[in-house]
Amino acid sequence: MSVAPGSVSGNTGERMYIHNGSIVTSASDLSAASHCEFAVLRRLDVLLGRIDAVSEPDDPMLVRAAALGDAHERRVLDALLEAPGRRVVQVPKPDLRDDDSLRGAVEQSIAALASGADVVFQATFATEEFIGFADFIVRESDGRYKVQDTKLARTARVTALLQLAAYVAQLDRLGIPRADTVELLLGDGTVSVHRVDDIMPVFVRQWARLRALVAERAAARGAVPWGDPRYRACGRCEWCAPEVERERDLLLVAGMRPTQRRRLIEAGIATIDALAEASSGPDAMPVESFEGLRAQAELQLHAEAPGHVGPPPFRVAQPEALAAIPRPDAGDLFFDFEGDPLYTEGAGRWWGLDYLFGWVDAEGRFDALWAHSFAQERQALIDFIGFVRERRSRHPEMHIYHYAPYETAHLSAMAARYGVCEAEVDGLLRAGVFVDLYPIVRRAVRVGSRSYSIKMLEPLYMGEDSRSEMAVTKGDQSIEVYLSWREAVAQGRDGEAAEILQGIADYNEYDCVSTLKLRDWMLGLARARGIVPAMVPEAEQETFEESPTARGLRERARAIEAGCSGPGATPEPAALAEADALRLAAAALDYYPRERKSYWAEHFLRLEQPVETWAERGNVLLVDRMRSAVVRDWETTGRQRNARRTLRLHGAMAPGFTLSAGDSVFVLYEAPAPFESPYGPHLRATRDAVILEVLDGDASSGLLVEESAAGGAWSALPMAVAPGWPIRTTNQEAAIADWASRLLADEALAADPATDVLLRRPSRVHRAGGRGDSGSGGPDDAHGGSGDTVGAVVEALARLGRGFVAVQGPPGTGKTHVGSRVIARLVREHGWRIGVVAQSHRVVEHVLDGVVAAGLDGSLVAKALGGSSPEAHRFTALPNKAAAAGFASEHAATGFVLGGTAWDFSNPRTVPRESLDLLVIDEAGQFSLANTIAVSLVAPRLLLLGDPQQLPQVSQGTHPEPVDTSALGWVIGEHAVLPEALGFFLGESWRMHPAVAAPVSRLSYEGRLASHPSASVRHLEGVEPGLHAVPVAHAGNAIASTEEAAEVVRIVRDVLGLPWTEVRAGLDGVGIAQPPRPLDQRDIIVVTPYNAQLQCVRAALDAEGFGGVPVGTVDKFQGQEAAVAITSLAASSGADVPRGIEFLLMPNRLNVAISRAKYAAYLLYSPALLDDLPRSPQGLAQLSGFARLVEGG
Repeated sequence: MSVAPGSVSGNTGERMYIHNGSIVTSASDLSAASHCEFAVLRRLDVLLGRIDAVSEPDDPMLVRAAALGDAHERRVLDALLEAPGRRVVQVPKPDLRDDDSLRGAVEQSIAALASGADVVFQATFATEEFIGFADFIVRESDGRYKVQDTKLARTARVTALLQLAAYVAQLDRLGIPRADTVELLLGDGTVSVHRVDDIMPVFVRQWARLRALVAERAAARGAVPWGDPRYRACGRCEWCAPEVERERDLLLVAGMRPTQRRRLIEAGIATIDALAEASSGPDAMPVESFEGLRAQAELQLHAEAPGHVGPPPFRVAQPEALAAIPRPDAGDLFFDFEGDPLYTEGAGRWWGLDYLFGWVDAEGRFDALWAHSFAQERQALIDFIGFVRERRSRHPEMHIYHYAPYETAHLSAMAARYGVCEAEVDGLLRAGVFVDLYPIVRRAVRVGSRSYSIKMLEPLYMGEDSRSEMAVTKGDQSIEVYLSWREAVAQGRDGEAAEILQGIADYNEYDCVSTLKLRDWMLGLARARGIVPAMVPEAEQETFEESPTARGLRERARAIEAGCSGPGATPEPAALAEADALRLAAAALDYYPRERKSYWAEHFLRLEQPVETWAERGNVLLVDRMRSAVVRDWETTGRQRNARRTLRLHGAMAPGFTLSAGDSVFVLYEAPAPFESPYGPHLRATRDAVILEVLDGDASSGLLVEESAAGGAWSALPMAVAPGWPIRTTNQEAAIADWASRLLADEALAADPATDVLLRRPSRVHRAGGRGDSGSGGPDDAHGGSGDTVGAVVEALARLGRGFVAVQGPPGTGKTHVGSRVIARLVREHGWRIGVVAQSHRVVEHVLDGVVAAGLDGSLVAKALGGSSPEAHRFTALPNKAAAAGFASEHAATGFVLGGTAWDFSNPRTVPRESLDLLVIDEAGQFSLANTIAVSLVAPRLLLLGDPQQLPQVSQGTHPEPVDTSALGWVIGEHAVLPEALGFFLGESWRMHPAVAAPVSRLSYEGRLASHPSASVRHLEGVEPGLHAVPVAHAGNAIASTEEAAEVVRIVRDVLGLPWTEVRAGLDGVGIAQPPRPLDQRDIIVVTPYNAQLQCVRAALDAEGFGGVPVGTVDKFQGQEAAVAITSLAASSGADVPRGIEFLLMPNRLNVAISRAKYAAYLLYSPALLDDLPRSPQGLAQLSGFARLVEGG
């Protein structure tokens, strides 16, 4: 695009500039636009002379990060230069003001690539619209070039990948052969590899959007206005902040969340002034939340009023919350860290150093521990925890106060990093020894300040004791000063170095004293209101501690790795795989405790932190007590020991989440609670409850909840509903411990099915028939084929002594059909004793019904039912789980099939160890490795049935190894399709028409999923088969869209009654067309990711008389099928998606949704979903896949 003629104006680095009348942009501009489009467009306004530039503040951390990044890049270059036989071409950085210089750099870069240079460093690419300098372009052995970039970060970032894509696009433009992958050379020495196909679709759209925005603004009159909804704005940068001030934006209000801001603006409340004067808020916002924001805005305006001097005004909003401060104790400490986030050592495995642990005691005496290396930090942690241990022995009621969660988060991370004191840190946290004053301040007090940082609160209680005279006054300044200390030490300036450390210590001491005085000030507020802090009882909660067996397995893994990495050692893949297996085994031992640890971390976050930090995380209903009521008051009936009452609770559900009838939950009460709480007065309290009913089918509409009380009664209503107790996993943990103990004692890692899965060790049998694809013959002769797959799986299992066989079955390929016939044949022909396990009772019972349908006598197939009716099944319904052992004993001679869950097969009282010949794990793509190990002890063989490309294994814990991965997902690894050596891939879908199967195959199966010829016989007159991507424009929708619901109704109306030709398979495998019939409502299903959209679509269909059309979530419809499947994504944009675009566009979920269709799949989506940038490389790959899906790429 052209603007007023000129030479070069603006920044001549890698930011946008004007050259000879054209606006030239770079990959850096694309990165900047992903953070804040408003800032990029304001910089354009400066180039066009419309506004003056703003001064961009000096940021020493950014300067230092840039210097470290340059050093990292130089190290990589030096290593390449030192490699023998490599021709490295270094292209000098051109002067963009000099056309000849720029032209020369471009020509040198192209010539180097054309001549086959091994490496081109700083290759220059330039067009009328683009300028860029690639770090490294490296020639591969096949002659293609791979783009590499050095980044100081320890993980791949989306913006860095888009920069790589920009250089790939230039190689493509020039016709230079390039690799299918790109690489980020990260600051910790690792290499992050990414497929070009996972990046380019998003890059192309983002680049086109940037160029369109630039062209649009270049042609516009005047500067880009603040608040224009077409442009994303961060609200924080040096370009946004002045506009926020000038426009009196709601972002000025402390604690304002983006979703709250949007709702207020939609209600006509767009400024802080309007909010302070508003009498009522949006319908979608709880009254208490609105009143809190309005009061905050009002206080801030008072602080800004002309003539106001002194500390900011404040108001005690919830006096009772002050009781959360524990009773003062002589042993109390007030704690603060100083840290350097960019510190690293060696290859950069770890980053970030807390170099000062500082504290004052109740008398204000300061003490500290210094740590100038990782080794010293580890020792400082040990010393600090030892000091606290000893002090607690003398002062058992002591507490350690801090402000905001940095200190506790870093202590936990530090303990995990070094593998020391983890249990003690965890215990201190669970015992409530650490007290974060920030959430107490946020609940109890409202202050007329835009921030609740401790520095903004200090005028309220520090008096004349000001920071202004100190050598260090800010946290980032302390880092800069600390670096000057390192420089002074390096140069031998010992006296200066000592003074520098003293200045940092003084700053840290001030922070500690500030925390002490804040605590005392709040105690004064409490005393003035007659509130006396209470003693805090220690809550009895589980403390995580790594097991000795896990430590032994990890030590053995380290020994193997050390043997592969010593001088002259050659890394052996088999040995490294063994080390990986041992690490996974260790992680499996701690899998369930870590899952619970994550649960309790979230639980205590809800008990301690301000509502805004957790209101939109997880299955939480924030109760609007003004709209809620007691339906039935406390009473004890029958044999109940505890009184119960029924509540009708309304409020705001965390977007994208839901609660269900029958769920056990906690109801939360603000501190101090109206009953005695084991957590003491400084945390919110909980009671057990059960959801009786979800009103109108949607938790956002309300819940009917039954609450129980062990003694006492109260009239107060809870403030939130949250997930209840985690499920007990005693049996699974005991089984894993038994297995791991044997593994640790076995020097050779002898064959057992779980170990084989961890090693990805192929079955030690020769499988007849070669490749495991089902081929054109179909799953078995019931579908008209030769029975190749069923026979091959039966043969593989029959010849297998110990180990596993895997079968991957994409949608509609007959995975359950194959599995049930394999089971039936093994019992009939070999008398095998077989167990069937899965994540849910429903899945297991479906398989068992299939086994009976395959011809096995129902008396040989049994299970204790999981809530369904015996009449609904063809197998034997056991009266209870205890009857399983008797059933197995009775039928041991003939063979049998026994169904159950992981709780059953890990319990030796229900199913003894090694008592079965085979355990079948159905939906093994959703069955974790830890669960797999737990159930594997019952049999020497496993049959893994499933598909990791459909709904994934769900985990909430943070694990040191991927033991939360599904069993089949681990076996498949980085592949989309099961490797031939590891099992069978069912490669033909009997359900999907070829036009439906093709996009599903490209999305999830590397193009290797085909459609059986019979599926092509299906026909719906007047409708093209395949995937129909339907863009529906809308804005501001997060989990429900009336616009998409209306489009669903239109599609249903259009297809209903059309002649539909179904097909059934003949004995020879050829599809036989059935007589056409009118398409019925039951031939259509509507799939959506959110319950709110389910309700929206259901209401729209019912209103038009289409009540027979099933509507459900992706999870509900897995395994179902229909002639026409309509998927409605509901969300307007990535910014609106409550659980992140990664959840909404997860290929697994899209795969399941689309593949429900036999003939036609409709995918309704907002085009704006393609415009937002994901937060992770995984999300980037998902968005690229989605773009290809809807754009036909």
